[in-house]
Amino acid sequence: MKLAMKEAYLYEQLSDNKVQCHVCARRCVIPSQAYGFCFVRKNVDGRLYALNYSKLCAINVDPIGKKPLMHFNPGSSVLSIATVSCNFRCRYCDNWAISQEREIIGRNVPPEKIVEMAKENECQGITYTYTEPTIFVEICHDAGRLAYENGLFNTWVTNGYATPETIRFMAEAHALQAATVDFKGGGNPEFYKRLAAVPSVEPIYECLRSMKKQGIYVEVTNLVVPKYGDSLDDIANLARWIKDNLGRETVFHLLRFHPDYELIDVPSTPIETLEKAREVAMEYLDYVLLGNVPGHSGEHTYCPSCKQAVIERFSFSVIKWNLTQDNRCMNCGYKIPIQGRYYPGGLSYPRTIL
Repeated sequence: MKLAMKEAYLYEQLSDNKVQCHVCARRCVIPSQAYGFCFVRKNVDGRLYALNYSKLCAINVDPIGKKPLMHFNPGSSVLSIATVSCNFRCRYCDNWAISQEREIIGRNVPPEKIVEMAKENECQGITYTYTEPTIFVEICHDAGRLAYENGLFNTWVTNGYATPETIRFMAEAHALQAATVDFKGGGNPEFYKRLAAVPSVEPIYECLRSMKKQGIYVEVTNLVVPKYGDSLDDIANLARWIKDNLGRETVFHLLRFHPDYELIDVPSTPIETLEKAREVAMEYLDYVLLGNVPGHSGEHTYCPSCKQAVIERFSFSVIKWNLTQDNRCMNCGYKIPIQGRYYPGGLSYPRTIL
């Protein structure tokens, strides 16, 4: 099959046939015939091309709770898509088979077909996920704009290394309405350098500020990794930053680590560690949820006023909705900041298409 290829968005032509990519915070300067750090963007005679355009390596229908987005159109279904590669080198990645793949593999699916597939599968939105959507921003932009025109929403699951230019570009096209921004190790800079080959964490905070400025709804996750990234001080600092810059009502997910890829010798995060981390983060934020712990009470949304469970969950599913039509606590009337609408009876588990 012919390789999908499109001239890249958001790059600058330099002297000597070099180009500089402005999609992610690495801002790679790429000589002619060379590739960026992500291996899917190539300088061909002074022009930058996205080699992965519409070359999808994963297509699934997911409950939005898998992203996880819990206060954005809860109960809805999303068509989840990805291309290969990433701009991080996380040693613990659970999608490493595609995120670290350097061969451009997958199925050619143009923007029109992506939107058609979402509608055929009765999805309310499209999520760009599994790898890093920043590195396949061209299809995110083109499919996202078309999806919005067809009444669908668009969300990213991202490591937050997109530039402000990328966030603005997406927002102006109405191609991005919500994002899950994934921190690891409490945002500790040494953790990122050692385990993800990321030189600085500051661009992630800049990306979050850009999303807020552009009116993109955000939930934040943090992977709690035993031994390497489970500092309660780091989690407290991250929660404080979220409160000060995004707002106390921002949903913050503390995710349980499980052994994978190059960190198979590290045990899963103890439940007690997650519970302590949640207690620390709750000093700053109203909605701190535990992830990857099905059946734990920390999966639920609680009313900040009366402390009653207003949304009860099991894993990806909403199992009890204790809110009025205008999203007020049925016990005390406190307004819970739900974005969009609730879709009762949504998917409980993912459904694979590709």
